[in-house]
Amino acid sequence: MKREPLRNLSPAAEQAIRLAMETLDIEAAAVLGLKKHVGVSFARVVELVLGVTGRVVVMGMGKSGHVGRKIAATLASTGTPAMFVNTGEASHGDLGMITALDVVLAISNSGETDELTSILPVLKRLGAPLVAMTGNPESTLARHADVFLNCGVDKEACPLNLAPTASTTAQLALGDALAVALLDARGFKAEDFARSHPGGALGRKLLTHVSDVMRVGDAVPKVGLDASFSELMREMSSKGLGAAAVVDQQGRVAGIFTDGDLRRLIEQGVDLRGMHAQQVMHQKPRTISANALAVEAAGLMELQRITSVLVLDAEGRLGGALNINDLMRAKVI
Repeated sequence: MKREPLRNLSPAAEQAIRLAMETLDIEAAAVLGLKKHVGVSFARVVELVLGVTGRVVVMGMGKSGHVGRKIAATLASTGTPAMFVNTGEASHGDLGMITALDVVLAISNSGETDELTSILPVLKRLGAPLVAMTGNPESTLARHADVFLNCGVDKEACPLNLAPTASTTAQLALGDALAVALLDARGFKAEDFARSHPGGALGRKLLTHVSDVMRVGDAVPKVGLDASFSELMREMSSKGLGAAAVVDQQGRVAGIFTDGDLRRLIEQGVDLRGMHAQQVMHQKPRTISANALAVEAAGLMELQRITSVLVLDAEGRLGGALNINDLMRAKVI
């Protein structure tokens, strides 16, 4: 991608752009630098988390705490039960949330955060395995941990080398790497992700079935094979689907008649007044099962360039119908 052309910029604007680019370079280097630290210890953490029956309790303070909240959320949404406990609150009662069945992931760039180091003896007595994510291998946190994950960076992006910038980006990336490794080890699939995100677009696509959105009963436009053309048109108009199914005496679908069929017959000058449904329908309409995902119905409509589809049961009987508007109302598309 080409860079946006820079013309007639003030010195202040040029400085801002220069610092932005330097920040991105520094943080990109910090993330890539983590690769040299990902090895046996990382694999041990994955095994440790997979082996516990409790949750991953992520702990942190300040900016590391904000990162910890995100890591806990990512773990929880990708198949690893997790929660966040603020280290500042932990010594005032929140340690009661942690049990020996859990594994603690403690995050601190320096590894010497007072609020965290003060509760390390208590965490050890609880018996929960402790994983340290820190940039200081010689820190108090690293020395007390069962497993140490090195998230150290060469420098912060902050020009003063003070504000947590590259270090928090590295923590976040290492947390994502852990979540990805765990979801793969658990065989976590898109359907599992959707179950924890039922309110999102992916959840609607992967959890909504045709049976959830289709029209049923009297809302389904249908006529018999011998229905007059007038009856067929009244049924189509009253139900508002833009089509009507033509069924035999057993309720099996014999064909369909749509708004498009009507336009084509009119353009051809066909006299429709004395005709019956069997004469104007077209056979072998596009159909789908009620158990199919609604997104499959959307794909079928798009592929076949149609706006409605009939829903059949296992015996080929008409069970329902839906059109593009039904899918849009359900926010499947």
